[in-house]
Amino acid sequence: MNKNKLTLKDVALQLGVSTATISNAFNRPDQLSTARREAILAECEKIGYTGPNKAAQILRKGRSNIVALILADSIAYTVSDPVASTFIKGVSRVLQQQGKHLLLYAGDSESILDVVDFVDGFICYGAPRNPKLAEEVVRQTKPAITVDFNIDGLPSINIDNEKAAYEVASQAIANDDHVAILGLRLIDSPSTCRIYDSPLIEVESSISHRRLDGYIRAIEEKGLIIENDWIWHIPESDRSFAKQAAKEVLHSSPRPNTVLCMSDIIALELLQSALSLGIKVPEELKITGFDGIEEAERTRPNLTTVCQASDKKGEMAATALLESRDKDEILPFEIKRGETF
Repeated sequence: MNKNKLTLKDVALQLGVSTATISNAFNRPDQLSTARREAILAECEKIGYTGPNKAAQILRKGRSNIVALILADSIAYTVSDPVASTFIKGVSRVLQQQGKHLLLYAGDSESILDVVDFVDGFICYGAPRNPKLAEEVVRQTKPAITVDFNIDGLPSINIDNEKAAYEVASQAIANDDHVAILGLRLIDSPSTCRIYDSPLIEVESSISHRRLDGYIRAIEEKGLIIENDWIWHIPESDRSFAKQAAKEVLHSSPRPNTVLCMSDIIALELLQSALSLGIKVPEELKITGFDGIEEAERTRPNLTTVCQASDKKGEMAATALLESRDKDEILPFEIKRGETF
């Protein structure tokens, strides 16, 4: 008999037991004694049978105990990002406690249709690089929740990004400052650049634009104006892109004395670049970050930033999905005053 095509019925006949007994050995161990279950599993292993077809089981039962986490970017980029990896740990912790499994799904994938039948729900962490994925999440019928961006009709979990950006900027900016902003994914460009007159992208759904709104509100309340040529677009919260932006802003003329950064990674690259040029922080250059990663606390001078407790956000996202919550959640944040202003 071809081992690759063994069916539940085939195995039951070979072992001289019922199909229910075989199924219980794999899926309901409490229905058999330990000795009997182990004996059946050992015989199954000998003949090359690994259990009932999982895909068929999922379709029949309507659940898989698997939750898909759709990322904004590639898996390689996401797991290397300290904010995203901390968020994933929070999600994983709750799922593991509930006997669930986590499937990471890249935001630059072509479609979710190849997994939609095999997962119990979706957590969308940030707007996917491929916007088609978000559209497909809305159309499918499994439970879904968004984090750090919004989709009409789906519950979301966020901090108040506009308020957080406004508060940290208000504390940093003086009435006579020259301010620059190092932003994230503000325009459709794969390169670090000033935004100039380029059209902004994802204006309604992106947390980057909420942060930009908060920064600009604080700037204007100080009686200042910021032109678009003092706002940088950085395509990813990546050190190489951030280093390029830092180089450009520090060699600008006149050089800004306050720079508002949309992530701690960006702020830390700016800080290190400034110190390497002999620029005194905060005496000659004030810097704010956003996220509250551990490295921001360890660096000297340590960074003033918005702490958003990404692990707790991950726990909340997983809990909200498993409990089928249908309301938006706004989580608290904290301005952690460091030594960079």
